[in-house]
Amino acid sequence: MFDFLSDYDNPTLLGAFWMTVKLTFFSGIGSLVWGTLLAAMRVSPVPLMRGFGTAYVNIVRNIPLTVIILFCSLGLADIFHVTMGASDFKVQGFRLAILGFTAYTAAFVCEALRSGINTVPMGQAEAARAIGLNFTQTLRLIVLPQAFRAVIGPLANVLIALTKNTTVAAAIGVAEAAYLMKEMIENEAQTLLIGAIFAFGFVVLTLPTGLILGWLSKRLAVKR
Repeated sequence: MFDFLSDYDNPTLLGAFWMTVKLTFFSGIGSLVWGTLLAAMRVSPVPLMRGFGTAYVNIVRNIPLTVIILFCSLGLADIFHVTMGASDFKVQGFRLAILGFTAYTAAFVCEALRSGINTVPMGQAEAARAIGLNFTQTLRLIVLPQAFRAVIGPLANVLIALTKNTTVAAAIGVAEAAYLMKEMIENEAQTLLIGAIFAFGFVVLTLPTGLILGWLSKRLAVKR
């Protein structure tokens, strides 16, 4: 009954979930970097940067992820010929998917971080400026370290959502878990079993993430 687990060489079951892990990992890093920069823009004293950060977050959060992923594939690749430095179609699709996930998820990372920045007492920033630190130094040395500790829980939720959102990459042919599940359902009569296996796979990926980061959130919480 379980023979179909090893019948697919391109991709295999483990290979498909490994692709999901890679999409989550690289998109998560990109989202964290870009989201942090956006959060810095949103609290910046420069009106132009604040305006850009606010506009980006409000626009991207209200665009469906599928539209963003399809734009990265059909728009950037087919119309503007953006290859992301890859000549192979599959590698190109993988990199464009990461770009789309990063652009989308960074908006949620930004808002999570901004809520953490708001928990840092204003007196600390004022004290930092009083001793001669500029905005960037204050943000990097004093505000952001406390903000990250305050929002580990919300960032864990964003990461879990990103893991599940990687299924959208199947729309542009990236061979992750949802792509393989679709192929299996089309070729096998065991729809419920296939669905249960893939649901269990995502639970295995996301449950430890939530538990570990939840523990870290309590462990590293800033005492006020």
